[in-house]
Amino acid sequence: MLPDLLWRERWTAIIGRIRVVRSPGEEIALLHELAAAKPNRVLGFVNAHAMNYIARDSAFYAALASADILLRDGSGMALLYRRRVVTAGLNMNGTDFIPKILAEFRGRRVALWGTEEPFLRICARHCERDFGVTVVSLENGFRDPEHYAGLVEKVLPDLIVLGMGIPKQEYVASLIRSRTAGAALVVCGGAIIDFLGGKVRRAPGWMRRSGLEWTYRLVREPRRLFGRYVIGNPVFVLRAIRWRPTRKVSVHASGNRQEIS
Repeated sequence: MLPDLLWRERWTAIIGRIRVVRSPGEEIALLHELAAAKPNRVLGFVNAHAMNYIARDSAFYAALASADILLRDGSGMALLYRRRVVTAGLNMNGTDFIPKILAEFRGRRVALWGTEEPFLRICARHCERDFGVTVVSLENGFRDPEHYAGLVEKVLPDLIVLGMGIPKQEYVASLIRSRTAGAALVVCGGAIIDFLGGKVRRAPGWMRRSGLEWTYRLVREPRRLFGRYVIGNPVFVLRAIRWRPTRKVSVHASGNRQEIS
C-alpha cells in the first residue's frame, strides 16, 4: 500500500488530465479529433478499477499518465466528480465509445490486438461488416509488449485497438507511443474485443443506463471479477471519500474551467 500522500497525488494528477465530455456535440467533435489525430496518440479510459490500480502500481500510473487523452468511465468516477461539486459529463465508457471510433475510421486500416481465438476473428468480421474498416492485423493478447511495438511499423495501421485489460494494454500503448511512429491512434479498449467477438455479453440496457453493468458482469464471471468489484468497489469508495486534491486541479465542465477543491 502506498503512503497516503502518494496515492492522493496520483489521483490528483490523473483527475486533472481527464477530459470531461459534456454533450453529444462534444462527443462528435472528439470523434473527429481522434480520426484526424497526429501519429502516436493514445486514448485511455479511467474507471474505478484504474484509480485503484494507480494507487498501488507505479508503472501503471506512469503508463496511464502518458496517454494523450483520458476519458471518464463509469458511475464510480461520476460519484467522485459529484462529491467534489464538479460536473461529471457523459459516461464515456469504452464499450460504447470505441464502436463509434471504429465507425469514424471507415475505410481505414485497423489492428485488433487482444483476447483469443475464435473471438478475435469474429470481432474482425464484425468490425469490417458493421464499421467498414479494413482489419490488417490480428494478435492475441498474451504476447510480450515488445512484440506489439515491433508490429506497428510493419503493419502501418491507422488505428490500433488494444483489448488486453488493465494494466497490460496501458503498458503496450505507452511502449508503442515512445518507440514507433506508425500508428495514428492507439486505444486502450479493455474488454471491447471480447464484447464485439461475442465472448462476453453486454448487460441489458436498463442496467447499463442505471450504472449497474458491473453487477451483471460479476454474476457472469464471479471468479475473475470478484477482486475487481466486490473488494475493489468498496476500496474505491473509501478512497473517494478520503481524497482531497494535493494541489489545485481544474477540469473542463459546464463550459468553464472548474476548480476542484
